[in-house]
Amino acid sequence: MLLKTIAAGVLALALGTVAHAEDALERVKAAGVLKVGTETAFAPFDFIDAGDHAGMNIDVFGAIGEALGVKIEWVTLPWDGVLPGLESGKFDMVAGPATITKARMERYRWSVPVAEATVALLKKAGDEEITKPEDIAGKTVGSGKATAQLAQLLEFAKTLPEPIETKEYVSFNEAYADLAAGRVVAVANSFPNIAYVAQQRPETFELVEPPFGAKTYFGYPGRKDPEYKTLMDAVDAAILAMKQDGRLAEFQKKWFGITFETPDAPLTDAAF
Repeated sequence: MLLKTIAAGVLALALGTVAHAEDALERVKAAGVLKVGTETAFAPFDFIDAGDHAGMNIDVFGAIGEALGVKIEWVTLPWDGVLPGLESGKFDMVAGPATITKARMERYRWSVPVAEATVALLKKAGDEEITKPEDIAGKTVGSGKATAQLAQLLEFAKTLPEPIETKEYVSFNEAYADLAAGRVVAVANSFPNIAYVAQQRPETFELVEPPFGAKTYFGYPGRKDPEYKTLMDAVDAAILAMKQDGRLAEFQKKWFGITFETPDAPLTDAAF
């Protein structure tokens, strides 16, 4: 009887612990902190400006934190470690943001899209050999390691008459440095990021138009575990509130110089 009583007590304690763990939003609110993983080399979403953490993510997550009544705690690391860090529980969600793809939807729960992510090319200012995306045939092009932009670049390369050589970078800042030095002829990144860099450094870089590849969107990934549903639902509600009252468009205009039409709900398989 004693053993049965002890076993029942242990089971009740375990069930109570599981029940508490199942509600990520409750846990975050109790702690008063939302831990967010990101890299700081993806301007203008997330970067270091004169020693300060800056970018659109700061504005968006500041508003999310206000809506949830919590502070944002940033956890920074290279991009190829961000998604594994989410899966291992180092933080509650990822700022990134990242391109929403069908394959990634199978693994992560995605927020409502916050910007367009169609891919474009950046070239060195004054380079007359690269006037359109097809001109990269037979040349060396840089992009981010383990990014959707790299994947779309490789798909686009299959349509070219000559193969390209790709150079992968952990940081896009390194890719831009190599472009400026002539070690690659172009860098493939999302249209918003490329437009920002070209706008900030017109003496060094130029945008190659038009963008190429399928129209895609940026979102913030979280975990698909049932206990994270409440948290991701609350994040979606906060982003939709920003969209409805115009704050999201203000953030886009502030950081990209343009605004984007984005879906009013998280993407589903039907979008691909």
